Amino acid sequence: MPRNETRPPGTALTATLCFVILVASVQQTIVIPLSGVIGHQLDVDTTAIGWTLTASFLAAAVTTPIAGRMADLRRKRTVLLGVLVIVLVGSIIGAVTESLPWLLVARVLQGLSFTAFPVSIAILRDEFTPKRLTSAMGLLSGTLGFGGAIGMVLTGLLVSEGTDYRRVFWLATGMTIIALVGVVATVPSRPNPTPGRVDWAGAALLGAGLVLLLMPLAEGVRWGWTSPATIGCAFGGLVVLGVWFALERRIGQPLVPTEMLTRRPVLFTHLAGLLVGAGMFVNVTAVMYFVQSSRGVAGYGFDADPMRASVMFILPGATVGVIASICSGMLITRFGPRSVMAAASVLGVLGFGSMIVAHEHAWQVVCASMLMCAFTSLSYASLPALLVAEVEPGLTGVANSVNSIARTVGSSVASALLATLLTTHTAAGVATVDAYLIAFAIGAGCAVAATLLVFLATAKSHRRRQAGAEAAPVG
Repeated sequence: MPRNETRPPGTALTATLCFVILVASVQQTIVIPLSGVIGHQLDVDTTAIGWTLTASFLAAAVTTPIAGRMADLRRKRTVLLGVLVIVLVGSIIGAVTESLPWLLVARVLQGLSFTAFPVSIAILRDEFTPKRLTSAMGLLSGTLGFGGAIGMVLTGLLVSEGTDYRRVFWLATGMTIIALVGVVATVPSRPNPTPGRVDWAGAALLGAGLVLLLMPLAEGVRWGWTSPATIGCAFGGLVVLGVWFALERRIGQPLVPTEMLTRRPVLFTHLAGLLVGAGMFVNVTAVMYFVQSSRGVAGYGFDADPMRASVMFILPGATVGVIASICSGMLITRFGPRSVMAAASVLGVLGFGSMIVAHEHAWQVVCASMLMCAFTSLSYASLPALLVAEVEPGLTGVANSVNSIARTVGSSVASALLATLLTTHTAAGVATVDAYLIAFAIGAGCAVAATLLVFLATAKSHRRRQAGAEAAPVG
């Protein structure tokens, strides 16, 4: 009898892994509301502060496939504990440093928190029966969706004007310690029967290609989108990734099996993940910037400081995200991930669309944020369920790691687009409301396109399952 049927886990394992993912999400967004505070306290410009976000994105892109592959080959608890220890070191460095270079080191180490998601999904697939797996994955993935908003709320509560930004890094330290204790107490330490090794050469090539590709997205506004540096980095990244793909096809144990990038159901699900990641970033970041704008200067906004912005405008959406996450497993089990993804798309379009047509009053922004957060949580919950249905158990970690990279790239693209919009659509040195309207329109487009990709990806398998159900004998 399979192991996951002889030892069904309780809710403690799911709760622990959800908390791990919450910690990972918080690590990524705690600096977004603090750019001005960090710049003032460290006496550095906004360009330098932008690297506190870029550094974590780059670290995540480089390390996520390695962690996903190691989770498929090694003891998953050991891999997860290793990730959390590195994140803990980064949080402590961020809490004690008083220099930008060391803060960037801290953010690089915290960026590894992204890798906890594919490792946790692989743990769930080992430990849960298929019936319980869908619900647990939905809850875990939904947590990833709303966790970023929770991080921004916690930041707003801890750091008001004049207080030390390092408080949020002490918070991250405490949360990571709790996560470590929870993993030790609840996650089984099982040997992994899957043979193989980590393709370190492939990891180096993939990491270099992703860094070269993401750098122009991070620096394009400052370098210029048509500058030699931007074009050279982007072209170099594509060349390196092309070489990596060619080599991966020739070796017996690649870091990422090439079918992850060529099979239509898997590829389209990754592209959907990229779009959902972009929509998520537009949601949490554009709303935060929008409500902190001064209406007297810009003609829009609510003059909110980080605390008011987080509690009044972000917290309601995060709460809806939590509820959507809790319900996602039940919804996916009953209606299937395709249908849940479609419903999420409708909510996303309503949320982003309402921000375009109605943003004069606080309640309008709050309602729109709630719809957008529900879109993110339900979409994040659907993607792993779609992947698990398409890949072998021994490839669960690496499949979800590629999807995590796709979401990271999507967030990076959205970050670059938002930065470009805010710098090109200006009047008297202040971003105009048109910049935000375009950003929210892009978010709505991402919601629609992601769902279309999911339906295109799973059309054949869906028809096959329907045919099988009709052909099954009755009675």
